[in-house]
Amino acid sequence: MVGAAGVLAVGAGLWIAVRAALREYHDRMRLTGMSPRTRLVVDCTGVAGGVSRGAVFAAAGGFALWAAVGFDPGRAKGMDDTLRSFAHTPAGPWLLMAVAAGLALFGLFSFAMARWRRF
Repeated sequence: MVGAAGVLAVGAGLWIAVRAALREYHDRMRLTGMSPRTRLVVDCTGVAGGVSRGAVFAAAGGFALWAAVGFDPGRAKGMDDTLRSFAHTPAGPWLLMAVAAGLALFGLFSFAMARWRRF
C-alpha cells in the first residue's frame, strides 16, 4: 500500500511539473486580458512554481517508495519531513531556498490564475 501511494505521489508530481512546463494552464486563462509583460510574468511564475510544486510531490512519493522497498515504514515522509530532509543534503540551505522560492512563485501564480481565470 505504501509503495502504491509512493508511485501515485511520484506520478502526480511528474504530471504537475510536465503540465506546468508545457503551459497547459493557458487553456484556463484569459490571455487576451493581459499585457505582454504581465503574460511573461505569469508564464515565469506558472512554469517555475508548477515545476517546483511537482518536484516536492515527487520527492515525497520517492520517500514513500524508498520506505516500501526497504520495508521500513519510518522512512515514509510527508511534505514537511521531505522539506526538512532537504536541509541534510550537501546543497542544504540552497536547496531549501530554491524550493521556497519556487513555491512562493506558485503562490503568485495562483493569484494570477484567480485574476485571469476563464469561467
